[in-house]
Amino acid sequence: MRILITNDDGINAPGLKVIHDIATEVAGPAGEVWTVAPAFEKSGVAHCINYAHPTMIAQMGPRAFAAEGAPADCVLAGLHDVMADAPPDLVLSGVNKGNNSAENTVYSGTIGACMEAALQGVKSIAMSQYFGPDNAKLPNQFEASAAHGAEIVRKLLEHGDWGGESHALGYETFYNVNFPPVPAADVKGHKVVAQGRRPSGGFGIEPHMPPNGRKYLWIKGNPQNVGSGPNTDATVNLDGWISVTPMRCDLTAHDQLAALESALG
Repeated sequence: MRILITNDDGINAPGLKVIHDIATEVAGPAGEVWTVAPAFEKSGVAHCINYAHPTMIAQMGPRAFAAEGAPADCVLAGLHDVMADAPPDLVLSGVNKGNNSAENTVYSGTIGACMEAALQGVKSIAMSQYFGPDNAKLPNQFEASAAHGAEIVRKLLEHGDWGGESHALGYETFYNVNFPPVPAADVKGHKVVAQGRRPSGGFGIEPHMPPNGRKYLWIKGNPQNVGSGPNTDATVNLDGWISVTPMRCDLTAHDQLAALESALG
């Protein structure tokens, strides 16, 4: 198996080493793991692409490349340049430093990479490590994802629905996996759940006035140790479970179509 890995934390992020180890285990002795990751941190860029600017790419080592672009750019570079002669069987994105559960999913460059892979017709899985008081001070903060990541990937490859109802429309399924904020031994297992939303909502703004008198705005996140509703990702993560959420790039509110058509006459 040939696997392409990327992330949004950058080429030097510790989570990239974790997902490289996961990919190496899944690919097996005869497989190959290729890396195309952002040269610098690109957290929060969602499915952004460098459409208006060229993307510089540099080889950092055997099968390892850094691109001056977003995670989706890295996937495009991997599929159409670095691995163009023999495309990957799977794209793994992560392991993100911090959860991509609930509303975080919408902002996530980790997810954006998988969205692009799915649009390109390649299987993809996003992996993120939730942080909290039970794992923040561990020698290896990624302990849970490192211990359980390969097993989850194997199960999804074997049992996942890589097409689904929307396959005829061209929107293939990808998967969002979040590991709970606990040591590896305390992980209870995994649950297939929906994306939720924390009641605290998304991001906000914190203004600052520095000595130069010019106003600056800092993007400010909300508390992450809050559940996102019954049977949803953040809630089960905080209870010690790995969340697995099937996703597609189709943003249509299908449940609203018939009612809106009727209302509009």
